[in-house]
Amino acid sequence: MSFRRLLVAAILITILCALPWASAADNADGQTAQALRRFDENKFGMFIHWGLYAIPAGEWKGTYVRGIGEWIMNRARIPVKEYEQLAKQFNPVKFKGAEWAQLAKDAGMRYMVITAKHHDGFAMYGSKASSYNVVDATPYGKDPMKELSAACAQRGVGFGFYYSQDQDWHEPNGRGNTWDFPAERKPKVYLENKVLPQVKELLTGYGTLSLIWFDTPGMLSEEQVSDLRRTVKTLQPSCLLNSRIGHGKGDYFQTGDNAIPIQLYSKSKWEVPATLNDTWGYKKNDQNWKDPADLIAKLADIASKGGNYLLNVGPTAEGAIPEAAQRVLQTIGKWLAVNGEAIYGTAPSPFYFPDITWRCTVKPGKVFLHLINWPGPNFRFEGLESKVKRAYFLGNGKEVPFRQEGRALSFTLPETAPDAYNTVLVVEIADRTPRVAPGYVHNTLPARLDLYAWTARLRGEELRYDRKTSSASNFRNAERDRNELWWYPYGALSGEYNVEFTYACDDRIAGSRFQIGVQKGNQGPAHVALQGRVEGTKAAFVTRRLDGTLRIEPGDQHISFGLPDDDKSAGIKVRKITLTRR
Repeated sequence: MSFRRLLVAAILITILCALPWASAADNADGQTAQALRRFDENKFGMFIHWGLYAIPAGEWKGTYVRGIGEWIMNRARIPVKEYEQLAKQFNPVKFKGAEWAQLAKDAGMRYMVITAKHHDGFAMYGSKASSYNVVDATPYGKDPMKELSAACAQRGVGFGFYYSQDQDWHEPNGRGNTWDFPAERKPKVYLENKVLPQVKELLTGYGTLSLIWFDTPGMLSEEQVSDLRRTVKTLQPSCLLNSRIGHGKGDYFQTGDNAIPIQLYSKSKWEVPATLNDTWGYKKNDQNWKDPADLIAKLADIASKGGNYLLNVGPTAEGAIPEAAQRVLQTIGKWLAVNGEAIYGTAPSPFYFPDITWRCTVKPGKVFLHLINWPGPNFRFEGLESKVKRAYFLGNGKEVPFRQEGRALSFTLPETAPDAYNTVLVVEIADRTPRVAPGYVHNTLPARLDLYAWTARLRGEELRYDRKTSSASNFRNAERDRNELWWYPYGALSGEYNVEFTYACDDRIAGSRFQIGVQKGNQGPAHVALQGRVEGTKAAFVTRRLDGTLRIEPGDQHISFGLPDDDKSAGIKVRKITLTRR
């Protein structure tokens, strides 16, 4: 080839490489960025855990099994051969994809994520890569995901799959089953023979996916996780991946289960997966449905901190979403139909949250104050320097009298809340974005900060929250899944703190040792802890200073409260702990 032809060829190659379609990686990055913007605007989604575990529904051979429903195979150490028999009983004749998709839409949920394969290894769609699937192994013999994905598309609800890419108790090379299989695992064999083929099936058989929700990498190496990401982005560049894909390869951050940051988290887009009751997969004895008022407040809390709320339902083995769950979701949807402007497409609060009276979202020229705990007729809001032009209730449009003095706003409100769940007060300002006074900005927390029970994860089956007293109670002990409060700083706190403890306890049940600790992970003891005895308060709320200090580091996962020895004082009512920086 002549030099001139070589030169022309080189120039053509250079031009082609510079074109937008020349780089798949660049194309994927651009589509990912657009998808993240849509994801951020959506704010609210439906999570669905549905599988064979809905048949035992929390019991195995007549014995109740503690813990979340979809983990029953692991908790009861059920042999593969026995668990496989459940497939012969699975016949969800009540399943109607249109009804599920419509429920999500009516609830104001903008996207849906459903379990394509959970840790039990059973595919809830028609997989060619494994015969252990709902089409080939059950009397139902149909692919419910075809119907559901189409129903979501018809209603404009984004659709995505949960997929357990590492834990698989049905496979000898998957992680987790230590009772059937030897300790040695070959993750590469499992990845190449099951995971990658099934992920490709999901990406090519169910239309456009909003996301794939992976669930912890475990044994998978960074290179293997990169291959998994590359597979997804090659087939659907706009399909988002959560951080549980592992090794920093996700598109957005996934918090722990039911784990809401105590303050705004802004390092990346994030999402909270949360339960509507205590479990994810269906358990027949779990009727602890959360109060719609609490869930609506949680939605406002999460949106105010920059996150999305992925709220779970667990359908029965027959394919029905429990009626109680439907009623709760429809109540949320009715609130959103009126107040959605203060949730969808909003930016997070520019202010830190001093207590649990209010939360804040913003849009250009507007500050939405979510009054989730009614402050009474006089409400003082501090930190806003922008000139206020007007204030009114979003729900009914009524003007709200106010007085602005420097950085303080004083509102005159009705004696009772206009909205039983969350009254949104719209504050129109002269600036496009709020100007916040020094000392009130979201990332400059005060030296003294209250961590309320409401902002904690209620971990355990028996623990309950009471809105009237703003306290959590019933700290029952168990060998595993002990009832505790867990607060998640996610980097918002660091340093050494004095601790105060606000609680109430009947004198008759006082005496148990309590512990406030700091943990780096879900398992194991606290690496820093303060301990004391529960003293009786004649059932009145008191605040007591604890001896010692609590050191919190940026990488610590959560702060906990519990009764480590006995549950004599289980009826203690814990309202908050207060941290004062030393």
